[in-house]
Order: sequence, then structure tokens, then C-alpha cells
Amino acid sequence: MSNDRSAAQRGDVDVIEEKPTAAIGEPMDILTALQLVLKKSLAHDGLARGLHEGAKAIEKHAAQLCVLAEDCNQPDYTKLVQSLCAEHNVNLISVPSAKKLGEWAGLCKIDSEGKARKVVGCSCLVVKDYGEETEGLNVIQEYVKTH
Repeated sequence: MSNDRSAAQRGDVDVIEEKPTAAIGEPMDILTALQLVLKKSLAHDGLARGLHEGAKAIEKHAAQLCVLAEDCNQPDYTKLVQSLCAEHNVNLISVPSAKKLGEWAGLCKIDSEGKARKVVGCSCLVVKDYGEETEGLNVIQEYVKTH
């Protein structure tokens, strides 16, 4: 029983509750689903991060999904990514923040509390391999079909 108290005191219970999952019966939103899909892809070495790697993956027809940050301040950058995706029939999803996208892509350090530190922004991300099929992947595929 002392183990249960020490786990609660250390905050292990709170860490479990912070996982990005939707409550049972509620639909998962697109950003939460995207975060789960990117985490699985990162584990399976299926992400191309940045313009250079992303463009190479799209040109080789290895890209299954492209994610672009809306707060990118270079119009030529976004124009290039959008045109490459249109030319090669790659689905494109926009997210509001490059810092969040960088965190989801693994471009950060995780401290002892499980929080991201030293996050590097990522304006473009290409998924080459989804890894395993999850509920988040189903939500992403449905979103892509409707948009």
C-alpha cells in the first residue's frame, strides 16, 4: 500500500491522465489524432522533417501525408510545399503552430517531468510510414477524405 501512496505523491497518476486521448464515446479532434499518428510514425522512423527531407520524400512518391505550419513567415516556402503536394497528389493538413509541430515531430528534449524543453520549430513534416493502424489514423483518413 505504501507503493500506491508513493506513486500518487510522485505524480505518476497525473502523467497518465495527460495522455492525448479522447474520452470514451467522444470523437477525437483532428489535432489530437494527428499528434498520435505522428508519435507512431516517429517510433517507426516514418517522418521526414523539414523542407529538404520533405521535398525528397514527396518527389520519390514515398509521402502519404504532409503537415504544414500556418505560422510559417516565408510565403515561398508554403507555396513550394503546397504545389509539390498538389503535383504529386499528397494530402496536406495545416496546423497552427510550428513549435507544436516540432514538438510532435520529436525535435525537442523531454525533461524528467515529461515536459518538452528546447523545442525547435518545424514548418513542414512529411509522413512516409504511419507505423501501426490506430484510432487516430482512422480520424486523419476520414478528415482527408472530407477536405
